[in-house]
Amino acid sequence: MNLGEYFQRIGFHGSYDKADLATLKLIHKLHVMSIPFENLSIHCGERITMDLEVIFNKIVRSSRGGWCLESNFLFGWVLREMGFNTTALGARVFNSILNNFGLEESHHINMVRIDGKAYIADVSFGVSSQVWEPLELISGKDQPQAAGVFRLLDKGDIWVFEKTGRKPKVVNPEFAQSSLLDKKVTKQIYCFTLEPRVAEHFFEKNHTLQTDPTSLFTNKSICSLQTPVGFKALVGWTYSEVSYKPEEGVDVLDMRDITDDEIEQVLREQFNINLQSKLKPVNNKADYTL
Repeated sequence: MNLGEYFQRIGFHGSYDKADLATLKLIHKLHVMSIPFENLSIHCGERITMDLEVIFNKIVRSSRGGWCLESNFLFGWVLREMGFNTTALGARVFNSILNNFGLEESHHINMVRIDGKAYIADVSFGVSSQVWEPLELISGKDQPQAAGVFRLLDKGDIWVFEKTGRKPKVVNPEFAQSSLLDKKVTKQIYCFTLEPRVAEHFFEKNHTLQTDPTSLFTNKSICSLQTPVGFKALVGWTYSEVSYKPEEGVDVLDMRDITDDEIEQVLREQFNINLQSKLKPVNNKADYTL
């Protein structure tokens, strides 16, 4: 494991020794543009582990993506190696069906302190909820990014992460009522506390998320990657390219279903992913939108 290989993976050519905000913003954005959010291992018969060396080999050396317990875990290691004051935190993801946050911390994020200010760095949530740059940990401040306006709200015992985005404009009429469409303009994404977490805190959840038949991740095969204009995603057999159009107040979604024979080509050409094992796509009903 070394930083040089990671920087090559994300296309970072700057100085290795600057633990400043500009560098944090740059590597954060390069990470989400280069490393997909994906849970494909589950649907290839592979086990996802929180062994950092295994994660490094998978994401950096094998050009794969990962979910938050891999990608944000790796990013935290990178930040510490670079000299950033970094703390791992746990978050509970909002469930729109239950209209509440989950009971357990299933999401891993990083808090970074620079010059007396704290920032939330999250390189692994994916689709339209993905921040491209860290958010300053300040309550109620509108923090506009490409996907919309993000906010962190101090509720006393928890912090809430929310976003105000735009309405979806679907190019393909047959997908106008797709369950993947999120028609809420403002939504809560997750909540978290500032209590530090270690890797072991997530071990049991890491196992449950990839084995429980009610888990989102066993019910959907997901791969998404941010692009300079939005993001692209493959959920089950549905491939989507999303373009942010803030000047028009919409996100334009170009969606199509692909065949089993096209899966490998789409993963290779659109996400730079070459799987070692055969993927069995899944798109069962679950609480998940683009």
